[in-house]
Amino acid sequence: MFIGKYRIENWVNGYPSNLIEYLYTPTSKGLRIVNFIFQKIFRINGEQKCMVHFTSIVSGRIEIGKGVAQYIAGSSGCYLQGINGIKIGEYSMIAPGVKIISANHNLKDFGKHDIVNPVIIGKKCWLGTNCVILAGVELGDNVIVGAGSIVTKSFGSNLVLAGNPARIIRENI
Repeated sequence: MFIGKYRIENWVNGYPSNLIEYLYTPTSKGLRIVNFIFQKIFRINGEQKCMVHFTSIVSGRIEIGKGVAQYIAGSSGCYLQGINGIKIGEYSMIAPGVKIISANHNLKDFGKHDIVNPVIIGKKCWLGTNCVILAGVELGDNVIVGAGSIVTKSFGSNLVLAGNPARIIRENI
């Protein structure tokens, strides 16, 4: 089956790959052009399948759900390090400056990384500006992480987290 001149087989995990992703990610035309130049010509974040903001760094194994690509494309200054893997659920929002770090350096050899579980962000989560999610953390669905928070451990669903280290400040009903 064709969509325009592209075959449906070009879709990856329910998402169109590369060029179609650029055409349908909801961003301004100017940002789309700048992101394209940095990612596809200068090869900054070039290995990523979705559009990445030109000031962000995204590396390693990253899996994103439906509705997340627009935030990765539009949020500046993000750092997503997927050495052990990062999974972000459907319709989760990522604000500017978010850091998700999936691996720590080995204490005996700083050139190596420790193997831990991937970082998993549930569906419909909201990661506030400049929050940090550390290695091995799993957040349930409908979790809001306040701006500037540092999440060092896993939390369940339907919560609002804030602070350093992040703690539950209320249940999100």
